Amino acid sequence: MQWKVCPLFSGSKGNATLVQAGDTAVLVDAGVSARRLEGALKQQGVEPGQLRAVLVTHEHSDHISGLNIFAERYALKVYANEQTWKAMNGQMNRLTAVQRIVVEPDTDFFIGGLNVETYATPHDSACSQGYGFYAGGRRAAVVTDLGHMPKGLLERLCGCETLVLECNHDEEMLREGPYPAYLKTRILGRNGHLSNAACGNALRVLINRGARQIALAHLSQENNTPLLARQTVDHILAADDILPGRDIRMLTGRQDEAAGILTME
Repeated sequence: MQWKVCPLFSGSKGNATLVQAGDTAVLVDAGVSARRLEGALKQQGVEPGQLRAVLVTHEHSDHISGLNIFAERYALKVYANEQTWKAMNGQMNRLTAVQRIVVEPDTDFFIGGLNVETYATPHDSACSQGYGFYAGGRRAAVVTDLGHMPKGLLERLCGCETLVLECNHDEEMLREGPYPAYLKTRILGRNGHLSNAACGNALRVLINRGARQIALAHLSQENNTPLLARQTVDHILAADDILPGRDIRMLTGRQDEAAGILTME
């Protein structure tokens, strides 16, 4: 079975990740316009109408801004937990009742031949969640927007070969930057966003437990750079003699285009 995991857009301006296993393709989040989603999918050889569903992590605009129009246009089912549906209520007025699917955190279900897991994530939204995927003996996961990595979530992610994991900010860059104090406190908090160092420390465990392909995701445009994210993560992994390019494959998410494709067979 051929797998494709591709962060189409990843960062503070908008997020959407394509996950495809065999003939089942889904989108995690739709945080850019329907037109941009259509173009990005077609560049990956996927017609928007081929998608089986959109899976929503949470209601913040950089994850759902294109969802209402996109899902209506292609009659797609949309999966989110009950609290997220309530938080999105007025923004999803184009969707029919049939399109609205409720899936709670820490459960699992099937979309076609793809077994999907949900993971509760600590973030300052109504009830954010990440998603894991299993088919043909292979596992992948998309986990962004979390202020810290809970031990239980880390254990659940062990054994995932392919990971899209948040690497949002450099702590020093954030602290010294122009953001107001309340916003810095929010981002740095345990329900904020995962720093470069926290991402690296989580990956150090996950790579030793089976991860072989990683996309660093949801980089802040103001408080991070792709180079800084990679340097921080690479330095942490070096403590275990883990070298990207030799031991693992690592991509860095981009704000305006696909970062690349992680494949499994």
